[in-house]
Amino acid sequence: MDEVLVNQIAGIVRSGAPLIIAAIGEIFTERAGVVNLSLNGSLLLSALAGFVVGVSTQSVAVGMVAAMIVGMLVALLVAFSSIALKQSQVAVGFVLTLLCRDLAIFLGETWRNTRGLTAPHLTIPILGDIPVIGQILFQQDVFTYLSYFVVIVATIWIFRTRAGLALRSIGERPETAFARGFRVNRMRYLYTAVGGALVGLAGAAYTLNINSTWAESGIDGQGWIALAIVIFGGWVPVRAMFGVYLVAALRAFVNSQQSNPDMSSSALQLLLALPWALMLLVLVVVSNRYLERLLPAMPRQIQPVIRSLLRARPPAALGTRFED
Repeated sequence: MDEVLVNQIAGIVRSGAPLIIAAIGEIFTERAGVVNLSLNGSLLLSALAGFVVGVSTQSVAVGMVAAMIVGMLVALLVAFSSIALKQSQVAVGFVLTLLCRDLAIFLGETWRNTRGLTAPHLTIPILGDIPVIGQILFQQDVFTYLSYFVVIVATIWIFRTRAGLALRSIGERPETAFARGFRVNRMRYLYTAVGGALVGLAGAAYTLNINSTWAESGIDGQGWIALAIVIFGGWVPVRAMFGVYLVAALRAFVNSQQSNPDMSSSALQLLLALPWALMLLVLVVVSNRYLERLLPAMPRQIQPVIRSLLRARPPAALGTRFED
């Protein structure tokens, strides 16, 4: 395979890592029945925290921990406002995303364009030597490997463990879970904290790896994309990962066209909107109502496969409160 193409695909995998980590964090939170709409603002604030602490200590690891703490605290505010204060998760999350965004921009003004750190790149022995696949997947940075790890762990945890069954039950039927002895609200706090910490880690991935500096322009809006990818992925980690790579590939294509001398400015602006338009289209298609209308027009043999791949049903108790 052409070396340039291999490097481009490897770049797509690398650039998608933060969104994958953020989407998996939101999947954990929403599987527990909590909607964390503060995602975009939390990404920005945790990205700033990770950058400032990382640069101040000259340690990527310490910066990652700081970002995870900030992301966790913001997410816990959403859970606390819903469980203890009995407020709307959607309203509180939306206010928090605006507050955190503005706070990050204000506090980060003195750090703008400061040279940052870059996460180390590691080649995995043996796997990294595999032609093409090794270059794309196993000659990457720490955050990319973490994105693989969280997808694998989340998939096994949610669908192959008793704890994952309990997680799904409190998001689907909390009354039944409570009757079986699970502390619903305590578990919601726990998984909201885990999800928030992963969102914080995703924020650190931008400023300590992708951008290697603080600039909100490269991060603002990513949280909304992560929320859309959670829906696109049907609250399933592997599907969410492929959704991220699809968006990253579209962006790479658009960026490659910016240097095309035959591309007019108006056409370029339309291309810049292409990832958003396709994501919106996919979200409409995967909604159960429209999917059931489209399936009869497809060959009968592939209908079960399409249904399993595209169906997106949210947890039944998502966004609701539970009194235990």
